[in-house]
Amino acid sequence: MTPTRQWRTSALSFPLALLVALALLLISETSYHRSLSALNETSVAFDARIQVGQVLRYMVDAETGQRGFLLSGKDSYLAPYDDAVRQIKALLPKLNTYYAGHPAQLPDFELLARAIEKKLSEMSETIQLYRAGRDSAWHGLMESDIGLEAQQTIRVVTDRLVGVEMQRLQAHQEQMAQTLLISRLGVAAMTVLSVLAFYFYLEQTRALVAERERQRAVLQAERDLLESEVARRTRELTVLARHLQTTQESERSHLARELHDELGALLTSAKLDVARLRSRLPTVTPEVSTRFAHLNEALNSGIALKRRIIEDLRPSALSHLGLTVSLDILAREFGERSGLAVHTAFSPVTLGDSGNLTVYRFVQEALTNVAKYARASRVEVCLSTDADCVEISVRDNGSGFDPAAVHSGAHGLTGMRFRVEAEGGRMTVVSQPGLGVLLSARLPVRPPGMQAAPGGSGTAPS
Repeated sequence: MTPTRQWRTSALSFPLALLVALALLLISETSYHRSLSALNETSVAFDARIQVGQVLRYMVDAETGQRGFLLSGKDSYLAPYDDAVRQIKALLPKLNTYYAGHPAQLPDFELLARAIEKKLSEMSETIQLYRAGRDSAWHGLMESDIGLEAQQTIRVVTDRLVGVEMQRLQAHQEQMAQTLLISRLGVAAMTVLSVLAFYFYLEQTRALVAERERQRAVLQAERDLLESEVARRTRELTVLARHLQTTQESERSHLARELHDELGALLTSAKLDVARLRSRLPTVTPEVSTRFAHLNEALNSGIALKRRIIEDLRPSALSHLGLTVSLDILAREFGERSGLAVHTAFSPVTLGDSGNLTVYRFVQEALTNVAKYARASRVEVCLSTDADCVEISVRDNGSGFDPAAVHSGAHGLTGMRFRVEAEGGRMTVVSQPGLGVLLSARLPVRPPGMQAAPGGSGTAPS
């Protein structure tokens, strides 16, 4: 699954899940309110059923107490009668309020109320006649069918009302059962949807993890390819730069030989011609003598300049006298030209021609930088060796600088670093503003004549 498709699926899944959740919440709330309403109505219907039954029971109690009093004449039988009458009069207003909300049963209740009133009136009249000693009157009232008809009406109407309330209770129970079923189905549906949602979430998470891993693998492959390409280009640039450096040194050597052979021969020949010309002149005036002396000095200066240029292009002492002697000469001449105190400490080392030239150029460039920028009064040049490395260092007590702030245009340091790294070595720069500079390089020991492999273990120039 593509990321776009996953996003679209997520964008559709959330509103759908929200809609389902709202629907289930609506069903749950509806079921709750319906259940609560059914419970309340069931409770009210149950109370009405009980109250109707109590009315019938109290009527029986009242009639029993009335008959006991008439048969025995004892007032103790009137206590149940009076209590039943009070209970009936308390229940009738409640039932009246209840059936006012149920118009279908209201006529039956009104019929029941009239029958109860008629029966209670008949029983009260009988007791009053008994107390008045009018036996024939209360006997006649008892033998009439007024009380019997009223009592039968009460029984029939209460049975009918109780039956209606039972039906109402059953309807409420069915409603509650239906509501519970709906709630049950809703909970089951919610459970199923939750399981499905969790399953789809796991699937989506797995797909996202797989896609993330795939993208990571692609990025890693691209990174590896890029690093490989950078390494290849670095090797090519290193080989090219080393070739250019070698070519430059070859050109310097060729130019040095040309200057030594051609210019040296010309200057020497000119000096000899001046000497012959002076010796063949019969008389030499003071002015001509001065001119000859000046010309001879100019030729000597030209020869000295030629030698200095040749030494700068290709130090002859390096191939004839070795590295340590060449460095000592370089340091001594630098001290004489700059007026700085130069201290040296050289140990015999074993490097090839390329390594010797790298160390010489390193020291030469470092001393040039000291003369240009350091404003130092003291310079130390040290050359040492251990089991497998040669270390060269140049330290001054000048103004120093921040190595991290050196811009990319500092070609002197960059060229020095490249020369060292092209030989498989490593160059370090330690400096702080006001605390001088320490330039050091470590090169691997190689037998004379052995060259570093093109692009060897070094890296591209920084």
